[in-house]
Amino acid sequence: MAVLDQNMTAQLKQLLGNLREPVELRASLDDSDKSKQTEELLKEIEALHDLVSYSRTDENERRPSFEIARRDTDVGVHFAGLPLGHEFTSLVLALLQVGGHPVKISDEQAQQIRDIEGEFRFETYMSLSCQNCPDVVQALNAMSVINPNIHHIAIEGGAFQHEIEERDIKAVPTVYLNGDVFGQGRMTIEDFISKLDTGADAKAAAKLSAKDAFDVLVVGGGPAGVAASVYTARKGISTGLVADRIGGQVLDTMAIENFISMPYTEGPKLAAALDQHLHEYEIDVMKGQSVASIEDDGDLKKVTTETGATLRAKQLILATGARWRRMNVPGEEEYRNKGVTFCPHCDGPLFKGKKVAVIGGGNSGVEAAIDLAGVVGHVTVLEFLDTMRADEVLQRKLKSLPNVDIVMSAATTEVLGDGKAVTGLEYTDRESGETKKLDVEGVFVQIGLLPNTEFLDGVVELNERKEIVVDARGGTSDPAIFAAGDATTEPYKQIVVAEGSGATAALGAFDASIRV
Repeated sequence: MAVLDQNMTAQLKQLLGNLREPVELRASLDDSDKSKQTEELLKEIEALHDLVSYSRTDENERRPSFEIARRDTDVGVHFAGLPLGHEFTSLVLALLQVGGHPVKISDEQAQQIRDIEGEFRFETYMSLSCQNCPDVVQALNAMSVINPNIHHIAIEGGAFQHEIEERDIKAVPTVYLNGDVFGQGRMTIEDFISKLDTGADAKAAAKLSAKDAFDVLVVGGGPAGVAASVYTARKGISTGLVADRIGGQVLDTMAIENFISMPYTEGPKLAAALDQHLHEYEIDVMKGQSVASIEDDGDLKKVTTETGATLRAKQLILATGARWRRMNVPGEEEYRNKGVTFCPHCDGPLFKGKKVAVIGGGNSGVEAAIDLAGVVGHVTVLEFLDTMRADEVLQRKLKSLPNVDIVMSAATTEVLGDGKAVTGLEYTDRESGETKKLDVEGVFVQIGLLPNTEFLDGVVELNERKEIVVDARGGTSDPAIFAAGDATTEPYKQIVVAEGSGATAALGAFDASIRV
């Protein structure tokens, strides 16, 4: 039976037309069904292009595994297990890049990778359903193609469960370097270069500091920041965007079903579309940078990053976003996007007819529970205190619903799961001290958002929740600084709202600039 369906086969055949160098697929197999599937996959790929050949070498102790190698060179990448699901794109890119198709990074980054000295052997443990894993796998694969002293194998945890247990891996992606844990979670090429090349940050900072002052500098790469940058650039004025990553919280969202005109998408896909849209305009995009401080510099604003770079602009648009306040209990991170979620509007329909818990009895928690009660089978609200903090009208509505329970004085202590999805949670009754278990398939954490505004004290007016106070045009207490998105007093923290506020802030900044 074919591993690739007809559509995947057609797409891959077309893409393999970009091969420039002969590619060898070298497999290490045993008698397992996984090995049989792997061999079938590799033979299917071989049949799609004359520059691709397959052989069984059994050189690797991990089985099934295979190497994609450029013939008569040291260039190659490895996969252990079947790279399908979210990792199918990683497989396709590896085939193309090993086959001579250029890696899509800047010439400067490519040279930095070539200049990294030493021998590096990376192992990435990933899951085929993981959204963050492909970024890590693709970054390390690309680096190993550019620099043969960098070696990488992507290991599908489900196929090598014994290694997961031996190394006590609780979350993916987990990256090992030369046998030791190197990092966990989403990482980009910029992150790897920064860690491997000790002088990379200083060189990048010097390059950024040498840039001319921008008319407008946008701080933040989420939906609000991207929208602000596009709207500003369309006005024909010099625009820069500085951000840690493009997409912001969107990258951590599994399913998006309420983005108008797009019935369904996934966070990484939307983030990629935002990134692509940025590059349709003359916007100087500076990724991998977090802002540490903002101060006046004559008639300009000076922005200093955590790497020591300094950028200057006549106006700033702050779109630094927010992050969900975490419970910080075992299992929370492991099952994030596998039952642990932070957005009832986005993810609630995925739990239709199921039992869920809402953590938090404030307005956001009670509103979430009310919304979810109309979709899911049953909702249990767990409130840490012995009294509800939500508005009385919301409490009355919540208590009127037949499929809702409320547990007071409940301190969540652990999220439980079966390795793939949430199966329940444990909490402590703060009055009796007794530990109790709740069987649920979803945990909606609603204990508030934390705006990313720690560096803005004294720069612009913040409210008691540390949100940037903005007016109807996105203006702040500083006439040269505008703001948008989840970091502001805008009450509705939604992607579509953030994009609208980003456009508003850009138009507000432009309007202010022409009235000076």
